[in-house]
Amino acid sequence: MKAIFAMLLVTPLISFLPVVASAQVNKCLDASGKVVAYGSECPAGTRAEQTNIKNAPAPAGAGAQKSTAERDADFRKRQMEKQEATTKASEKAAETAQRKTACENSSAYLKQLQDRQRITRTDPKTGERAFLSDADYPKETASTQRSISENCK
Repeated sequence: MKAIFAMLLVTPLISFLPVVASAQVNKCLDASGKVVAYGSECPAGTRAEQTNIKNAPAPAGAGAQKSTAERDADFRKRQMEKQEATTKASEKAAETAQRKTACENSSAYLKQLQDRQRITRTDPKTGERAFLSDADYPKETASTQRSISENCK
């Protein structure tokens, strides 16, 4: 509980660090023109003169803090991109599984054709079972080999 409370107190201070880190460094001169100190603020009785030196540069993208709405929009965008990537990956996996099944089925069917096993077909109009004729075997073999070449990559 104490740790959470401490984090809540420190968090607002952390958001100001990039602003402090990118402050201009001034040369502090006394009345005679002698350099007394360097810093963002000069002690009393001295005058500040700008230098081309900047205090430690802020990290990339830290120049302007994003508002809560912008961070929320970025988060939602990342979530949608992750969901799209997951969807694409699952679609690709399903397609790969489907191709593998088609490859296995076509290979088994080609083996049956090459062994000249009796193959039956059901007529979609009448529902009757008909055997593949000897003349249809070469055509069916070629069709099955095309299916294998498409699915077995």
